[in-house]
Amino acid sequence: MTIFCQQLVKVADALCTAVGTDVAKTVQKMVRADDIQGLAKLKLDPSSYDNAESFKWDYAVASLFRKLDLPGAKDQHELEAQEAWFVTERKVCLTNAQFSRYRHNGPFEDLDELATLSILDRAKEYIRCVLGRLPRELDGRFGPGATYGDRGRLTTVPDKMTASPTITRSARALLPFVEGTAWFRALDDRPQGQPYVSEVRGCRFTTVPKDATKRRAIAIEPSVNVYLQLAVGSYMKRRLSLHGIDLIHGQQKHQEMARVGSLTGCYATIDLSCASDTVAAELVRYLLPAEWLDLLETLRSPFIEISRKGWVRLEKFSSMGNGFTFELESLIFASLAYAAGCGEHELGFSVFGDDIIVPTDFATEVLRLLSFCGFETNDRKTFISGPFRESCGGDYFLGVRVTPHYLKELPHEPQHWISLANGIRRLADEDRNGPLSLNLPFTAWLRCLDPIPAHIRRLRGPIWLGDLVVHDDRGWQTDCDHNGTQWIRTYRPVHEKLKWHHWKPSVVFASALYGLDSTGVSPRRGGTEVVSGYKVDKVPLWGLVDHVPVVKRYVRGYGLA
Repeated sequence: MTIFCQQLVKVADALCTAVGTDVAKTVQKMVRADDIQGLAKLKLDPSSYDNAESFKWDYAVASLFRKLDLPGAKDQHELEAQEAWFVTERKVCLTNAQFSRYRHNGPFEDLDELATLSILDRAKEYIRCVLGRLPRELDGRFGPGATYGDRGRLTTVPDKMTASPTITRSARALLPFVEGTAWFRALDDRPQGQPYVSEVRGCRFTTVPKDATKRRAIAIEPSVNVYLQLAVGSYMKRRLSLHGIDLIHGQQKHQEMARVGSLTGCYATIDLSCASDTVAAELVRYLLPAEWLDLLETLRSPFIEISRKGWVRLEKFSSMGNGFTFELESLIFASLAYAAGCGEHELGFSVFGDDIIVPTDFATEVLRLLSFCGFETNDRKTFISGPFRESCGGDYFLGVRVTPHYLKELPHEPQHWISLANGIRRLADEDRNGPLSLNLPFTAWLRCLDPIPAHIRRLRGPIWLGDLVVHDDRGWQTDCDHNGTQWIRTYRPVHEKLKWHHWKPSVVFASALYGLDSTGVSPRRGGTEVVSGYKVDKVPLWGLVDHVPVVKRYVRGYGLA
């Protein structure tokens, strides 16, 4: 079966021909041969390049297809992800045995082991200082995705408030935190015979796309558990921010640190393989204060349900899908960086999930501590020396941004070709000093526009409007209304809306208290809002100062801000 359509091959040919390097020629041959496996595994060595420009374009062509999700390979990739998950669990089991021995005071194997444990005492103290006292209230919230009992399209907030909540046995101790909420008050109007709360043993195994050759394992948690897990995660996030670990806006900080690190070599960027899946339960029990451990143990899922395998006891503390996993792993990695001495260095350190940035002088010690705690470094994305650094979606070579465009799905509709055209244009816009027609990928950009109907192709606009328009410096189709607001014609998604008459009044009232839109609710699939189609429509571009907040809210509705 042919993977790449003829038009996509033309785009790749034009881009690779313009670049003209040996790497580009290799990519060109792989695309023509439909070699998606080779494209996904293609790796460059930044240290073999002496300037940002040459690396940038080789990196662009080598990375273009790396994260492509191919639906036809889903079943095989899910099976491979499940097998890889069990391999990881067996490794985590060894880490659990190691830290269980430490928790019970030995026996210790050698003096080096004791010395490392004394360093981990500093990590314990850091965690205790960051977390502080337990929160007095747990202000829960609904997540965007499925829960153990809410599947498919029935994952909107009112759907979750209509179904019988699911909960693990240990989490029942925290039911008083949710029984007085609008959610549980709406349950008083539940159908006859529907249980008040359904008890389950834990979470459910599933996978999501990772790149062209792999899927990533995640877990779907019981609804009450994840509602409270998100409350705990939010509290941990606030506590971390007080100590310089910003898990809300930290991506921009990481990108700047990566840029500086690529230019001066002062920072090392570290990335881990399967980070959340390798946070061993016994490691968490070793590092966390007793009262916090009790809270997290109460809310975690001790078992996971896997198709054709049944229920399996988890060796990891929590999976990606648990509402506090991101904050917990960030806290642990920050504590290890601090324990290694980074907290005393004038440059400091930063953590965002498993994206870790530390002063280069401490990188070796941080890596040693991570390995001691059972974590495996992703060598492909870890950079301690050389001219390249990457973190949180920012890739830099000697201070120059070289982040490539990743094709996430095979283009077959106008919005896909617009996104690809804009991605290629951004590569040129990073450093261009003249018209796009004088820049490297102009022909490839034109080939992206060829399949787009003419009336849509003419919808041009600024970069900050995202993929609602074809990015261009001129030719914008704009209008100005009597209020002074300027409008621009775009090709925008139409989100499916379910009217409130689908639900009982008690659920509608509870949804209003949670701040949902009075016009209806958008169903979600795969964690994103369902799009029923696209249409040519106007959105505000700019206007009088008084209208700026209105413009921002309007644009935010399309996921652009």
